[in-house]
Amino acid sequence: MDKAKRKAIIAGNWKMNKTPSEAKALLGEIIPLVADADCEVIACVPYVDLAAAIDATAGTNVKIGAENCHWAESGAFTGEISTGMLKEVGVEYVVLGHSERRQYFGETDETVNKRTKAALAAGLKPIVCVGELLWERECNITEEVIARQIKLDLWDVSKEELKNVVIAYEPVWAIGTGKTATADQAEEVCAFIRAQLAKLYDQDAADAVTIQYGGSMNDQNADELVSKTNVDGGLIGGASLVAEKFAAIVKAASK
Repeated sequence: MDKAKRKAIIAGNWKMNKTPSEAKALLGEIIPLVADADCEVIACVPYVDLAAAIDATAGTNVKIGAENCHWAESGAFTGEISTGMLKEVGVEYVVLGHSERRQYFGETDETVNKRTKAALAAGLKPIVCVGELLWERECNITEEVIARQIKLDLWDVSKEELKNVVIAYEPVWAIGTGKTATADQAEEVCAFIRAQLAKLYDQDAADAVTIQYGGSMNDQNADELVSKTNVDGGLIGGASLVAEKFAAIVKAASK
C-alpha cells in the first residue's frame, strides 16, 4: 500500500449470505472491532440486507455497498436493481463484474462497462473486478486478459470519473477455492493494472486508484499481501462473514 497516494480499502463481499437480522447481528460484531481502522471499511451485502445494514452502521466508519446494479434507470428488467434505488437507501459502493457474475449470469465486459458508467453517473463508487481463469494463467496470457478487461470495462470512463473507481484484481482460480495468489503474484498483476491505467490516463491518475486483491485473502495472509506497494487492500469473501477474521484483515490494512 502507498497511503500517501491513495486510499486503502477493505471491502467484504457477503455474496448470497445473511438475512437482514443476521446482517444486523454480524455488523454489530464488526463495528466495534474496526472502529479505529486507518483504512476504508465496507460491507457489500445482498439487496434485502441493505436497509438493515445502513441502519446498523449509521454514525460509524463502516460503509455499505451493493453487489451489483443495472445500467438502466428503470424498466422491464426482472430481478435487477437500479442505481437510483441503491442511492436512495444510502448505498455508497457497488461491486461490478465479479467473476461469479461473469461465470454464472452471463456478465460480459460490455455489460460491466455499462453498469460502471451508470454507477458513476449516479454518484456511486464502483468496485470493478478483473481477473484471469486458471487456464489463462497456465497459458501465460494473464496480462493480455487483464489489459483487455481494463480497457473494455473502463471504456469511456473519464479521468475525473476514475477518481471514484476502485479496481479489484481477483484471479478466478482463487475465488472460493482456498487457493491464494502469492503476495508476489498479486503485486505483479496489481502493478500491471496500474501500468495499464497510466497508459489509458496518466501516471498521476493511475497512482491515485485503489487496487484491491480479491481471492481468498484472509486473516492469515493479509499482512503479507497488503505489504506490497500496489496492493491497496482487499475484496474479502468468506472471511468477511466472521467478525474477528474480517477485523484482523482491516487491522493489517491499517498499519
